[in-house]
Amino acid sequence: MNRLVDATSPYLLQHADNPVDWWPWSDEAFAEAKRRDVPVLISVGYAACHWCHVMAHESFENEQVGALMNDNFVSIKVDREERPDVDAVYMTATQAMTGQGGWPMTVFATPDGTPFFCGTYFPRPNFVQLLQSVTTAWREQREEVVRQGAAVVEAIGGAQAVGGPTAALDAPLLDAAAGRLASEYDATNGGFGGAPKFPPHMNLLFLLRHHQRTGDPRSLEITRHTAEAMARGGIYDQLASGFARYSVDAHWTVPHFEKMLYDNALLLRLYAQLWRLTGDPLARRVARDTARFLADELHRPGEGFASALDADTEGVEGLTYAWTPAQLVEALGEEDGRWATDLFAVTEEGTFEHGMSVLKLARDVDDAAPEVRARWQQVVGRLLSARDTRPQPARDDKVVAAWNGLAITAIVEFLQVAALYASPQDEDANLMDGVTIVADGAMRDAAEHLATVHLVDGRLRRVSRDGKVGEPAGVLEDYGCVAEAFCSLHQLTGEGRWLTLAGDLLDTALAHFAAPGGAFYDTADDAERLVARPADPTDNATPSGRSALIAGLVAYSALSGETRYREAAEAALATVSPIVGKHPRFTGYAAMVGEALLSGPYEIAVVTDDPAGDPLVAAARRHAPPGAVVVAGQPDQPGVPLLADRPLVDGRSAAYVCRGFVCQRPVTSVEELVAELS
Repeated sequence: MNRLVDATSPYLLQHADNPVDWWPWSDEAFAEAKRRDVPVLISVGYAACHWCHVMAHESFENEQVGALMNDNFVSIKVDREERPDVDAVYMTATQAMTGQGGWPMTVFATPDGTPFFCGTYFPRPNFVQLLQSVTTAWREQREEVVRQGAAVVEAIGGAQAVGGPTAALDAPLLDAAAGRLASEYDATNGGFGGAPKFPPHMNLLFLLRHHQRTGDPRSLEITRHTAEAMARGGIYDQLASGFARYSVDAHWTVPHFEKMLYDNALLLRLYAQLWRLTGDPLARRVARDTARFLADELHRPGEGFASALDADTEGVEGLTYAWTPAQLVEALGEEDGRWATDLFAVTEEGTFEHGMSVLKLARDVDDAAPEVRARWQQVVGRLLSARDTRPQPARDDKVVAAWNGLAITAIVEFLQVAALYASPQDEDANLMDGVTIVADGAMRDAAEHLATVHLVDGRLRRVSRDGKVGEPAGVLEDYGCVAEAFCSLHQLTGEGRWLTLAGDLLDTALAHFAAPGGAFYDTADDAERLVARPADPTDNATPSGRSALIAGLVAYSALSGETRYREAAEAALATVSPIVGKHPRFTGYAAMVGEALLSGPYEIAVVTDDPAGDPLVAAARRHAPPGAVVVAGQPDQPGVPLLADRPLVDGRSAAYVCRGFVCQRPVTSVEELVAELS
């Protein structure tokens, strides 16, 4: 009996009709394995995963394979996005056994959950042979199987250990991290390392803050070049916006086509901050259009942001997105079709498969003549209309708390930057206004959804779908990302409610996730016990739970004036510092927060009757040092600690600037404020 039909996870529902007697992750599944005295097969993946689909079609939809699994195993299907704790433990085991990891992840375990054989994707003949071999080993070599499992558990317990060396994250360490990133930088193509190439959003956010603090031109150049290369490459959807998960090559041409919420949120934040600091027109356009993508394609009205768009369409990668020259001509006519072929680097040979090409932007359009930009926009609109008639990728509609937190923070920062540069004289002013309106609405929807649906009895839940909250408990990254988001929303709106909610989440995290020596576990002390308690300090596709929580603690401390949260942040950051200088590619978010602490962070309060239009507010946000918090409103505005006991000066608006809880005299002119922030 397949038990996935009532799942909230779209990934599990994709497998609800398999001839496999799937169980969801549950105590009952392991009890059944113990009763039958058979091993457990744990299959972990996610809805937008291409090779997960391939293995499903080849093996899990096959009657003979299903019979083998049903006769000899209790099979458990896990959505890694719903249960990142389960994924983390067994991914560590997989990496320990094979030296690599990925999805789908295939784990064989004893009835108590102890893994004894791990792998990833297996073609059907190999998978059938593996099922038979594991069955034989379980029956005939049980003692050796159990001994191997115990060794794996010991290994992953060591890999997830806390209480290691600590060091203050100081300027020399952050300078060393920036230098190491520069040494690994691909000066030809942008980014770091070779293929496959993932968007290094967190590293670039760190380098932007490092440039702000130090004036280092190399950090800014690496960021600008990589941002431009990604935005002009095939990893970026040149018609509808949104970034794909990664590029299979070193030059950003052919993506792995799924679009993840977390990547697009972090990249929106990157391009918005690059726009703020440089005024770059490409950064402006990509920030605007990525915000529009989030609002149009991933927002679920009345809820939050969906997790992803699928990699496949009708089982084929790139079916929606790739083009031939003939298809461009068919959609646009001969003259515009040939023009688009050149603009988007579409060749007869193709850059993808079967003579198809992924659209790149081979010419500079942001600084082109107005008539060129107008033609480009008209061509994009017509091609998008043609593409909309093709089959479209599926959307994973579940709402993940942490990723929605990342999206809220990114949209807040985008809205703040857009307000700085708003001008009715811009040729696309109406478009920008429209995007800011829909992005603001989507962001507020998501925040309300997290606050009212995901918060249950004071504790955060990981996922929801169709307005219904799921059972999985929130993990550390959920608490950190959502707390940081609520701190951002407090700065945008001046509403005390969001700061209160952020403080409640942080208090819960400090009470239930703390580990010895200032570190944190990824799961709560009262969460389900797994074979190991994960505590990964490294940033990967998303900020680690530890980095996310540190960011929330730093922002909340600056906004509330309560030093114990800063002290907790500094202690936690010290547990990551030994990794930062040596492996900065895996500590980008932690290093970014480290730059904020080193900078101050600045606490900027503007007392004013016009928070939306006061030039002091605009100057504070335009010139804010790394990680600074900015609030604006009337003196003693309820729920806003930074505005308490800070009056107008001679009846005029005033800016109060503090750094690390040490304050300067209030200033009333933009020039004085900019001087204090420089």
